[in-house]
Amino acid sequence: MLMQDAYASLFDLRDFNLLKLQLNQLPAVDAGERISELPLEHQAIAFRLLNKNQATNVFEYLPQEVQESLISSLQATQVRQLVEAMRPDDRAELFDELPAGVVKRLIQQLSPAERQATATILGYPEGTAGRIMTTEYVRLQEGLTVEEALRKIRSSDRDKETVYYAYVTDNNRKLLQVISLKQLLFSIPTAYVRDIASNRVIRAMTEMPQEEVAQLMKRYDLIALPVVDREDRLVGIITIDDVIDVLEAEATEDIQKLAGVGSGDEAALSSPYVTVRKRLPWLLGNIGLYIGAASAIAPFQGIISLVPVLAVIMPILSNTSGNVAIQALSVTVRGLGVGEVTPKDAWRILRKELLAGIGTALALGTALGLLSLIWSSTEFRWVAIVAATVMMINVFVAASAGTLLPIGLKRLNLDPALISGPLLTTTLDAIGFMTFLGLVSVTLRTPG
Repeated sequence: MLMQDAYASLFDLRDFNLLKLQLNQLPAVDAGERISELPLEHQAIAFRLLNKNQATNVFEYLPQEVQESLISSLQATQVRQLVEAMRPDDRAELFDELPAGVVKRLIQQLSPAERQATATILGYPEGTAGRIMTTEYVRLQEGLTVEEALRKIRSSDRDKETVYYAYVTDNNRKLLQVISLKQLLFSIPTAYVRDIASNRVIRAMTEMPQEEVAQLMKRYDLIALPVVDREDRLVGIITIDDVIDVLEAEATEDIQKLAGVGSGDEAALSSPYVTVRKRLPWLLGNIGLYIGAASAIAPFQGIISLVPVLAVIMPILSNTSGNVAIQALSVTVRGLGVGEVTPKDAWRILRKELLAGIGTALALGTALGLLSLIWSSTEFRWVAIVAATVMMINVFVAASAGTLLPIGLKRLNLDPALISGPLLTTTLDAIGFMTFLGLVSVTLRTPG
């Protein structure tokens, strides 16, 4: 905040020379952050103060909404230079957010090579390896010596996004081997690359979901992963920075969906309109669900008026079982999301939750039973037994639902986070209320 105020003060004082000096001395990521924090009317002015190389580097670090704003305010030549200099995967991500007419105009202004690279990435479905890969990578022919390979990298691959790995292919670009830059540097210059490169190449198909790509790179500690098409031809690589973005996006989406935020992509600084649009449908839907839960209570109004302590017990019963469900749901969705478990592990997970639920059910049931005993009048102290019993039953039902529902969705190739916390807890409320009030009603009608 202090840094943001300092830059705003420079604008107020019209001290653009000092502002220019500071922005051009900052690392690109920091300069991008400073510009994005400025008021909208100042962002384009601050960006124009950057020298050409700094502007090119900073542009890739700006939030997409700021990039879009600059594209509409900068001159056509400046926009073409910035977009041309972007990495193909970053450019494709930007184009996803721009209007179709703007994208078409920008693509036409790209060089043939960059136009082809961008079209290749945009040709794959969103959320797949092909869509997040870059077409900038180091490729070596299988017949090269180490000395020739290093000469080729120095002369042709200086501007590639990463040179930590080189990929050995045949003349048809079929991926054969992988070799690290470290291996090349410490090998005999006259040795053939094919003799020292590894035949064990971890790879991703272009259609592989991006979540699986992230899991694959995490499992094998990779900083880059080659992407091949259906004929095993090398078409691109995915770098670790892209995977970090994927993991952040997936975690954000899962957390927000569990809380009932539509689409799971609301930013903390989104406009009020976006906030309302993302949250209101779920909240209105929840009202419908609560109407269902309330309808389960409606037939028992006479019972509640006869035994007033029920109105005190029911919120505790509802809240506790909902919390148990959300705990199980959160752990299961997280396990599925990071690849820790699969739908095949359903019985193991359920068994663990139920065994843990025994102690939880006994503790929570006893606590609610004691509270009910204290709150109830002498003639209705038997309600404590019913409350304790229903609490124990609800704990087991909540743990089972929070475990099995996301696993079921995963088995159907759907997002497990679609089972939101509010949806699950409201459903459990209705079940718990009906069970509790039904048992109380039956007990009241039982003679003696």
